[in-house]
Amino acid sequence: MKSDNVKKGMQQAPHRSLFNALGFTEEEMNKPMIGIVSSYNEIVPGHMNLDKIVNAVKQGVAEAGGVPVVFPAIAVCDGIAMGHIGMKYSLVTRDLIADSTECMALAHQFDGLVMVPNCDKNVPGLLMAAARINVPTVFVSGGPMLAGHVKGQKRSLSSMFEAVGAFSAGTMTEEDVKEFEAKVCPTCGSCSGMYTANSMNCLTEALGMGLQGNGTIPAVYSERIKLAKRAGYAVMDMLEKNIRPRDIMTKEAVINALTVDMALGCSTNSMLHLPAIAHEIGWDFDIAYANEISEKTPNLCHLAPAGPTYMEDLNEAGGVYAVMKQLLDAGLLNGDCMTVTGKSVKENVANARNLNPEVIRTMDNPYSTTGGLAVLKGNLAPDGSVVKRSAVVPEMMVHEGPARVFDCEEDAIDAIKSGKIVAGDVVVIRYEGPKGGPGMREMLNPTSAIAGMGLGSSVALITDGRFSGASRGASIGHVSPEAAVGGPIAFVHEGDIISINIPEMKLDLKISDEEMAKRKAEWTPREPKVTTGYLARYEKMVTSGNRGAILELK
Repeated sequence: MKSDNVKKGMQQAPHRSLFNALGFTEEEMNKPMIGIVSSYNEIVPGHMNLDKIVNAVKQGVAEAGGVPVVFPAIAVCDGIAMGHIGMKYSLVTRDLIADSTECMALAHQFDGLVMVPNCDKNVPGLLMAAARINVPTVFVSGGPMLAGHVKGQKRSLSSMFEAVGAFSAGTMTEEDVKEFEAKVCPTCGSCSGMYTANSMNCLTEALGMGLQGNGTIPAVYSERIKLAKRAGYAVMDMLEKNIRPRDIMTKEAVINALTVDMALGCSTNSMLHLPAIAHEIGWDFDIAYANEISEKTPNLCHLAPAGPTYMEDLNEAGGVYAVMKQLLDAGLLNGDCMTVTGKSVKENVANARNLNPEVIRTMDNPYSTTGGLAVLKGNLAPDGSVVKRSAVVPEMMVHEGPARVFDCEEDAIDAIKSGKIVAGDVVVIRYEGPKGGPGMREMLNPTSAIAGMGLGSSVALITDGRFSGASRGASIGHVSPEAAVGGPIAFVHEGDIISINIPEMKLDLKISDEEMAKRKAEWTPREPKVTTGYLARYEKMVTSGNRGAILELK
């Protein structure tokens, strides 16, 4: 056992004295030591129930013959961090989580790990850590929130942000907003649409790192507690069979995850996190590779914000496995990939069934024949940009309009809410990328304001920042290279015509090559916005959005 490095032999007598201080019995010293990575805290609604999940995991590990030992991981609530300086600290936690978990696991020589994340950056951060540490590891999340109910309709957090925009437009009263405020987030759990947290939790199943239902069983269901116990059993079984994360998270498994991503209509943030996870297993891919997957993968689900269904509906319809079974039968998944069950993908999904074709469309009746995400390139985004095309209305799939240019999110929000943005405009928000932000803020406030103001079918938004999974509309993010490093988005002038063609995967600024070169020659870099603390160090190391905003030594 790996933990023998800190438990066995005369040289380890001092170590054993410290285990004695922890209350370890002699019997426990002879059992595998399993680290339970708990993301529990009292500020993130998706994490407030993780103490229950952790206790169930501990019970499962102990019943299966291991010794569970809990240590923490941090978490930021993107919703609470939204729209102010706090959002600079969201994406950056992904690498803090990966780094700190790597430190804890290797410093203490755990034999196996159970990762207990839920919200946006915890899942990818812990997947990155799992690949680095490479001891038997299982994921069990806290589960999604149930949808809210407002005026007889199911609602979620994206509805709340859009309600604020509707109030600014004069189409919703303050009393209406207060009703939304009281009802859209009714339980603990990750917010109830196919936002980033739920996207990544669903993709743990597609990658093979989570058990069936990990992405969809609601947080408040007792079935979630049972799942946590089974995760404890599973990690002990993996330890016995010596199944490790790098046996599971292969290139083929990442391609499977990309395919499921397209079918589910996941958050654009998955196009930051999957490249970062792939990087940890030694595979760096151009994000435009996603288009190859998308072109042959139908979009089968329209969960909020793309449509009127929610995570609880996907769960009742058969969950991620029901989607995977249809893709596998169509020859779109690699069924031989290993998973945490000790079985292949093909074996795992063999008995899965689609119980509601209204929620999970069949292969012959998809929402679209292409996947939920698209990577656009052109002279405005030579290295790529990302759009959730499954959440774009048909009339905005091809659009040309004048650029309305803003150098920060706050200025754009002020312009939108004061009525300065009109139908046909293309809002450009720059210097919000990984370096420029720093931290690549999410733009849910401006996209929600556009939708709430009734402009969702006539105004596009382009940024070198990123979007919440709750954003909808012609919202194009991750524009690379970003403005801070002299990408073409830095050279856009007010009134320039921008051309968006999602079916053809194109994003262009309609100026001549000569004019582009002239503007580039005249451009000067800006001083960093932050010069102290973690963000200053992050800014020096982070790469562009098209590479997953991974950290590299320069």
